Amino acid sequence: MTERYPVEALLRPPVEFYSAGVAACAAIIAVVAPWALMMTPTVAWGAAVILGGVAVWRGRQGWWIVRYHRNLKRLPEFRMRSAEIPVSRRKLYLGRGFRWRQKHTQRLRDTIRPEVQHYVEPGPLYHWARRREVAWESTPGLRLLAAALAYRSWWNPLAPLPPVGGKPALHAVGCDEEEDVYTDLGERVGHTLVLGTTRVGKTRLAELLIAQDIRRGDVTIVIDPKGDAELLKRVYAEARRAGREDRFHMFHLGYPEHSARYNAVGSFGRITEVASRTSRQLPSEGNSAAFREFAWRFVNIVAQARVALGYRPAYDQILQDVTNIEPLLIEYYEHWLPGVAPEGWRDEVGRREANMDERRVPRNLQGRDKRAIALVLYVKEQGLSDPVADGLRSAMEYDKTYFDKIVASLLPLMEKLTTGKTAELISPDYLDTDDPRPIFDWREVIRTGGVVYVGLDALSDADVAAAVGNSMFADLCSVAGQMYKHGQDDGLPERRLSMPTVNVHADEFNELIGDEFVPLLNKAGGAGFQVTAYTQTWSDVEARIGSKPKAGQVAGNFNTLVMLRVKEYATAEMLTTQLPQVEVFSLMQVSGTNDASDPDSDQHFSSRNEDRISVTEAPLLTPADVVTLPKGQGFALVEGGQLYKLRLPLPSGEADPVMPASLDEITERMARDYATGDAWWQTDPVPTPPPEDAA
Repeated sequence: MTERYPVEALLRPPVEFYSAGVAACAAIIAVVAPWALMMTPTVAWGAAVILGGVAVWRGRQGWWIVRYHRNLKRLPEFRMRSAEIPVSRRKLYLGRGFRWRQKHTQRLRDTIRPEVQHYVEPGPLYHWARRREVAWESTPGLRLLAAALAYRSWWNPLAPLPPVGGKPALHAVGCDEEEDVYTDLGERVGHTLVLGTTRVGKTRLAELLIAQDIRRGDVTIVIDPKGDAELLKRVYAEARRAGREDRFHMFHLGYPEHSARYNAVGSFGRITEVASRTSRQLPSEGNSAAFREFAWRFVNIVAQARVALGYRPAYDQILQDVTNIEPLLIEYYEHWLPGVAPEGWRDEVGRREANMDERRVPRNLQGRDKRAIALVLYVKEQGLSDPVADGLRSAMEYDKTYFDKIVASLLPLMEKLTTGKTAELISPDYLDTDDPRPIFDWREVIRTGGVVYVGLDALSDADVAAAVGNSMFADLCSVAGQMYKHGQDDGLPERRLSMPTVNVHADEFNELIGDEFVPLLNKAGGAGFQVTAYTQTWSDVEARIGSKPKAGQVAGNFNTLVMLRVKEYATAEMLTTQLPQVEVFSLMQVSGTNDASDPDSDQHFSSRNEDRISVTEAPLLTPADVVTLPKGQGFALVEGGQLYKLRLPLPSGEADPVMPASLDEITERMARDYATGDAWWQTDPVPTPPPEDAA
């Protein structure tokens, strides 16, 4: 309660009420019967005012002690409607809490002393009520009483604790200082890591941060491997609240009939990016490295040919061309030869095709399409050369059995990306005018200030979810690189000098982490990308990456750490090992007696009683404290090592007027309001959010 003394001694009876009661009684006597205190009326009124002030002062101190004791067992609820979430252009709201200091460590250590447990733990009546609640649940005549004991309300002194578990004392030790906690938006470019086990509030924190990003007008990309429908609806509701529903895009592998479409290799700065994005997901250890390089080369060859023919690369075309390269070779040669070959080349190639004798065909070309063989042989004899044509010819000249072996590692990946309805989403047909589902790309989303929800349906098919997610990250890295070099409006007559703010929220990012994700953390900050990653434990990330040093490399790119309850000590130590040691005080009671040594003295013995204060060093926070956090609470290490204890706002029970009732409502509105981006340069890239109270 006060920092003037080394030992606060808050776990004790509220003795302040005694002096408050005495002062109040004396004030009343001074007003009612001043003669009893031998005072004149004027002096008595003055004394009454002073004594009343003392009574209020001491009463408030006693009430503070009572409230502190109550909060050690049960904290008041903290609820907030979505429309009430504060939005600032300079600060990011994290919840309510306080700065954790030495005194909070001291108070927390005081709560574990055995003699004060009746202040910390519920009493015997509470435990009796919980036992009766179960025993009378099915007993006729006592069911209503059992229901009354289980009802949470102000009139029920034996109401059960909220189902949040953990140790309420972790927040109660600073509840007198609780206030809204903000962090500077400039810190977000250093990226944020959120750790917490299942069902402790990660999604609620994500909703809190996403709502602010959307209503602030930032580009917001939410990548959810599970494909949580509730999170999808919340993202869409916030886009509606901010007046940005026409810029909302939904990509969901679990609902392909409702999803927008996206081509992960259709947009690039250099043609080699198509091969890099495709082959980067292949194994690269040991002998697999050589096969990965071969796969990169063949994908690069077919991508160059497709672009030269005027096609936009797509995964289904890459799979088709890698498994059967002859049709692409024929199409490219017939597109290329008219500009370089002598007149009559078609007749010559046709004559060779008609008169071809399989026995005279080179062994490595036997079994190939006759038209393709005739074109290759004709070009060789004429001495014609073209980088793309030469690459296609070299790919075809491999023995087919050998060729199938060296691209075998690529085919499983391509099958994952092009099987079933997934192929319609990530290899869209741009010429199919009958398909109403829109097609988006990251550059368009960023230029128009879009909001994107990506659901990967990892619970149904984790391999496909990881492949699609990594492709998206690779595409995002490419876009970030182009923006970093040339700005977001490269090639336009009017260019904005400032970089847009792109907030990427990656839920369950241990499902997505890979070589594509790391550059997004350590290199994309200069392009305005700010990543907020959510996962259960750090071991999940290490297991996914397969290397502890690489996992440490990833962790080193997160400057802000928010840790909810975790069940792994190693994960908790990611926070606690970054905190300093502090001095804590212990009160030791000493008593003793001494016999008198002088037989002639009237003093036969002496005794003493002492209270000694000892000082020891202790960690500011221990892993055990993190493991016992209640649901919806956490610690945040922000702004260069400042530790805050947080409470996240629970959702209000009121219905949100902008929350869609179902996924069908979202798709219907998307079809009506979706902006194609055909004239994105004529639109405001960042719409102005409506007033905070708009709903």
